[in-house]
Amino acid sequence: MVLLARVKNLLALKAAGDSVREKEASIEYEVLKRTTEICAVQDAAIRVVISLAESRDQETGNHILRTQHYVKAIAEKLRENRRYEAVLTPASIQTMFKAAPLHDIGKVVIPHEILLKPGKLTDDEFEAMKTHTTVGADAIAHAEAGLGVELGLLKTAREIALSHHEKWNGTGYPHGLRGAAIPLSARLMAVADVYDALVSRKVYKQPVSHSDAMKIMLEVRGTHFDPDVFDAFRAIEKEIRLIAGQYPDGESEIALKKQQMAKVTGGKPSAWQTVA
Repeated sequence: MVLLARVKNLLALKAAGDSVREKEASIEYEVLKRTTEICAVQDAAIRVVISLAESRDQETGNHILRTQHYVKAIAEKLRENRRYEAVLTPASIQTMFKAAPLHDIGKVVIPHEILLKPGKLTDDEFEAMKTHTTVGADAIAHAEAGLGVELGLLKTAREIALSHHEKWNGTGYPHGLRGAAIPLSARLMAVADVYDALVSRKVYKQPVSHSDAMKIMLEVRGTHFDPDVFDAFRAIEKEIRLIAGQYPDGESEIALKKQQMAKVTGGKPSAWQTVA
């Protein structure tokens, strides 16, 4: 009788433990499911906003894909440098990867005649173009304020949008930040964005070869670009070229941008536009 009673109690405890574990597993599954859904909605919302910006800019959608993959690849290489190991965690690199596509979101408010101008921008037009950094950062900050909480993704996106045109020597815009005062995420995007602008075919110019782009960028290492970031970029040239080949611009995208420019230029042939 004692044996049966003890076995009965132990079976009851086992059943209770199994029930608790099943509930915990169910809760974990629901949390994972909801987290996945939230991330999917977040990604979709970002994609919608980016698509709106793309519809007004001369860039193609694959510019977004290339630059975000460049940023991730450079960050992963830079992480091998012990000075950056603590800040460039796998989680922070993934956050930069997701935030990178929002770098030019402020261009949604730039007039078409400036965005698609085939010639060099005037001083006033260039000043207007420069505002895409502050406009983009302000829009993201407004979204943060509406949420009432600080999200790492939006914080990083705001840094990139605001500061990806800052230069290592302090001659960039909008605030003339110098050196490490420029957020690391923006320093990574600066290299990725300029490289892609150089090697990509635009409606107003032919692409520069990879080797020529590297020579041009090497000349401004330490003035335009953070030396550590540029050195990490140069160390993975093969991977960078693979990314460029993986996400080429399609003829249909180029044709669409030509049509957009024709509306602005009245069908006149395009020449060259200063890279803002």
